Amino acid sequence: MLEALKEEVWRANRRLVESGLVVLTWGNASGFDPGSGLVAIKPSGVDYDVMAPQDMVVVDLDGRVVEGTLNPSSDTPTHLEFYRNFQGVRGAVHTHSVEATAWAQACREIPCYGTTHADQFHGPVPVTRYLTAEEVAEAYELNTGRVIAELFRDKDPLAQPGVLVAGHAPFTWGKNPMKAVENAIALEAMARMARLTEAVRMSEPVPPLPDYILEKHYQRKHGPNAYYGQKK
Repeated sequence: MLEALKEEVWRANRRLVESGLVVLTWGNASGFDPGSGLVAIKPSGVDYDVMAPQDMVVVDLDGRVVEGTLNPSSDTPTHLEFYRNFQGVRGAVHTHSVEATAWAQACREIPCYGTTHADQFHGPVPVTRYLTAEEVAEAYELNTGRVIAELFRDKDPLAQPGVLVAGHAPFTWGKNPMKAVENAIALEAMARMARLTEAVRMSEPVPPLPDYILEKHYQRKHGPNAYYGQKK
């Protein structure tokens, strides 16, 4: 069942490790098949070195296991909230990558200071509120997804394909699992650049990138008249 998607999700998980975004088993990637309404996701706590495509667990949008002998990722309820709420999202990633997690732990959004950021994200990388004690005690992972969806009620998730969960770590998403991984890689680089930019300015405040430059760089790559890259 969904063999191609399971293979893609397995490769996405492997790329997280190869990119240095995941240590131990601190991360996961998933993919959504809109035709069947099913999701393939990494099994919980399984070492990446021994994990195979057939180990990916298939669940429905209510979290019921449809195929697989292993437990799905403990973050599955969060991923499912993305697929239920974010139109066009077909892949999702969670990591505890060092630079982005530092911003999440500081409860700070990542400002757009330059064109590298603007090429990937249409504005700052937002940060959620803290979950309440009740939200943590009851359905913690589901409520993590709900807090993210709450933050994105007035945002385009494909234009801002990632978030920092306050006190926790980043999540990213995209049109497929590999795009979600690419956004996680970009987010980590952007987090480091922003931190270094603030360090270079020292005590002086860093001005955000002017909106007209942000728009130019984002639209030339993602807009209706985009001209970055090769024609498809």
